[in-house]
Amino acid sequence: MIDVIGLEGSWRLQLDEGKQGLRRPLGDTMALPGTTSFARKGKRNEEALIGSLTDEYKFEGYAWFEREIDIPERLGGKTCFLHLERTRVTTVWIDGREVGTRNSLNTPHLYDVTAFLASGRHTITIRVDNTDYPTKGGHMTSPDTQTNWNGITGKIELQFHDRVYLRKLRVYPNVSDRSVRIVSELVGDAAGVHAVVSAASFNGGDSRHEAEERTYALESQELTIDYPLGEEALLWSDAEPNLYRLRVSLQGADGEKLGAEELTVGLREFKAAGDKFTINGAKTFLRGKHDGLIFPLTGFAPTDVEEWERILRIAKSYGMNHYRFHTCCPPEAAFEAADRVGIYMEPELPFWGTITDESDERHNQAEQDYLVSEGFAMLEAFGNHPSFVMMSLGNELWGSKTRISEILQAYKAFDARPLYTQGSNNFQWVPVILEEEDFFCGVRMSRERLFRGSYAMCDAPQGHVQVDPPSTMKDYDEALFPSSAGAGPGASGEAGEIQIQYGTEARTVQAEAADDQLIPSVPVVSHEIGQYATFPDFREIEKYTGPLKARNFEIFRERLEAKGLGHLAERYFECSGKLAADCYKEELEAAFRTKHLAGFQLLDLQDFSGQGTALVGMLDAFMDSKGLISPEEWRTFCSDAVLLARFEKFNYEAGETFEAGVELVYYRQTPVDGLRLQWELNDGQSRIAEGETEIAAASGETNIDIGRIGLTLPSVTAMTRLELLLSIPGTDIRKSYSLWVYPSAQEKLDLTGAPLFTELTDEAVRLLEQGAGIILLPKPDTISKSIEGTYATDFWCYPMFRSISESMNRPVPVGTMGLLIENTHPVFKDFLSEEHSTYPWWSIVMNSRSVILDDVAPSLNPIVQTIDNFERNHKLGLLSECRVGNGRVLFGALDADSLMSTLEGRQLLRSMIGYAKSGEFAPDASLTLDELRQLLG
Repeated sequence: MIDVIGLEGSWRLQLDEGKQGLRRPLGDTMALPGTTSFARKGKRNEEALIGSLTDEYKFEGYAWFEREIDIPERLGGKTCFLHLERTRVTTVWIDGREVGTRNSLNTPHLYDVTAFLASGRHTITIRVDNTDYPTKGGHMTSPDTQTNWNGITGKIELQFHDRVYLRKLRVYPNVSDRSVRIVSELVGDAAGVHAVVSAASFNGGDSRHEAEERTYALESQELTIDYPLGEEALLWSDAEPNLYRLRVSLQGADGEKLGAEELTVGLREFKAAGDKFTINGAKTFLRGKHDGLIFPLTGFAPTDVEEWERILRIAKSYGMNHYRFHTCCPPEAAFEAADRVGIYMEPELPFWGTITDESDERHNQAEQDYLVSEGFAMLEAFGNHPSFVMMSLGNELWGSKTRISEILQAYKAFDARPLYTQGSNNFQWVPVILEEEDFFCGVRMSRERLFRGSYAMCDAPQGHVQVDPPSTMKDYDEALFPSSAGAGPGASGEAGEIQIQYGTEARTVQAEAADDQLIPSVPVVSHEIGQYATFPDFREIEKYTGPLKARNFEIFRERLEAKGLGHLAERYFECSGKLAADCYKEELEAAFRTKHLAGFQLLDLQDFSGQGTALVGMLDAFMDSKGLISPEEWRTFCSDAVLLARFEKFNYEAGETFEAGVELVYYRQTPVDGLRLQWELNDGQSRIAEGETEIAAASGETNIDIGRIGLTLPSVTAMTRLELLLSIPGTDIRKSYSLWVYPSAQEKLDLTGAPLFTELTDEAVRLLEQGAGIILLPKPDTISKSIEGTYATDFWCYPMFRSISESMNRPVPVGTMGLLIENTHPVFKDFLSEEHSTYPWWSIVMNSRSVILDDVAPSLNPIVQTIDNFERNHKLGLLSECRVGNGRVLFGALDADSLMSTLEGRQLLRSMIGYAKSGEFAPDASLTLDELRQLLG
């Protein structure tokens, strides 16, 4: 390239919703790059979407852009391309003559305009159409993420070349001999032309390296150069993202300068090796996040490197080293930023559906050809970036395995640099690993062999974080490589019609039978793990100062206020968020405990603005912290070095033995020699026990068994929270776990004489009439107006999965989001509790129901309230109190037998009984006896 004329700035504009055609004069102006919505052009959108953000100036149709350009004499007649980055379907005219049409959603639109641009003044007209795409477009066009905008959001420029120039320039790194192979097509007469190649590192911190400049004679139109960077060349990885600026200049025989091309390159080798990925020969573990191009201030993905670098550095501060782009591909700037920051990138074709062959009556060859061409275009446009290490054919695909294999074969033959997968979570309950794929991304090896901690109710069975008693023992190695492998058929599923979740809907599909258990032969990455929802933070509404408005948040707030619960919104947010953080901790630790897992893709570190409004992040949609957990604390369970303690439970009796195995998951390149584990157990006031152990590991070992901790827990007279602290001095590696210890069973809970009833018996009524206080714990399944008890916060988004479950005739989600506990209430004098859900509450909640209190007196405020989702907004009481006539009632749908069967349940009962007998039992709210019967009937 010899020169560039930028076309950014003011363009004349005409919006043509009805596609009537261009009418001059164009009646408006608009700045490009940009979108019509961001520029607030067109009619104001009065909609108020509930399932996603609302585009305030939504426009669909033709947007016509026009401006004049002057071509200087020195560039007249030169080869010239019009480059339009990040747009929709475009058609270009110059001086009224049509140049052509381009429709890539992922890559720049390039028009050869050489024959149209002599020197002098010209008029360029561009029509952008954001309708009738060749495919639905996944999250490239989805209102759930970046919206179906209209405009051009990236570079708009004329690129000029001399009589000889390079096209389709590719760089293939070779780590073993510290060189790069440069491959390109030479356009024009190659006679006497030389290529001058140079490279210098530019972001290696204190390390800098410059390769020797070399000159190569070009003898044909096909250029292949093996260029040595030298023995001291710096390697690229997520830990050390060393980059080179590679320059290839063309010169004529007389030294004439014919232009140059510059690329950012990294010397790296990212491979699949056994059950792990390796970077430059060293094992690495993918700590990934999902990304759907959510940018609430603009409605479209940024195309400047600085903004992407800011975003990726935030993700990296939370331990992330990998991005999976859901049915979308980010712009060039994202890859450039990932190169600099050290992030492994996996773009995906913009497709979420079925890949068919000609035998299928729904086969759409034009759409399939388009999607395949998009993949080739992505590889050609972005494949030189060292961060572009993986590629996926789409999200949760179904259809012809043969056709998917053929597409993979074609891509691998075209460009073998990235690793390929058939798609993310393809074939759902009947997964398959194809011979052509380099890694597998999914959530199960069969219906029962799960390797994720949470699932939707319609996708049951659910995960261990949702249904198993809390421990830190769970890993997925048995699910990945069952000890019964090869013992017989079974595992992947049976032939016939099955119902699956298909996008945000349900569909019946034909499944093939599996002959044998599915045993992975490639690295396995767990797909979209997490999805633990938090309640909305309505303070966020004021941040939506761009074209996207949080009218969904406003509606959720209005609904909550209409139920008389608006004053609890911030506490709902904080308590649900802290529970979600705890769920994420166990989810991620289970992944790190799994020796044969190659990585995970989190859904998500940030909120997802659509699909019902899925607020599943520790960061909001702006990538700002919600204040629920610091990046430093998050990295204690999400990093390249993670300490893990394995123990069976969190609740213990005084004097009981506590045992834990301690492991270190270690992917750093510095050896562990000389490192030591320090641990201590404290009660917040004093240290109870401590120890130190030397860490020894074989070279390259990633899951290091450090040793065991064993001790007798202290004798306590009151429920006590202990903290187990693990650390490696001299490093940032640390971990903490809370444990709860209860007074010895020698102090038996005697219910004799306790005012405890499971129904309103005559005796209970008599006590109330006498002015006594009673505890009423009816059997949970006897209360009709109630919600099932569950500990973990809601999966993804209640409205979306309620709808899917109903369409599949499956149980709807419980939909609750943890507890809001009035933990200073005197009923908890003997039961230590936080304001949010913690593990002492697990067995209590899982054997309960929450009573719906919508129709009772507003003054009846639960002591322990279950937080409902923002669609239902029930006022839910797990434990409440009220006056009934002369007496007082402490009530909840807690199963008394279950409470008596656990340490924590007995402790809560003891505390409740003590409160009921005390003079502090003085409820504010009142119910009649009939109202109480109706409530608990």
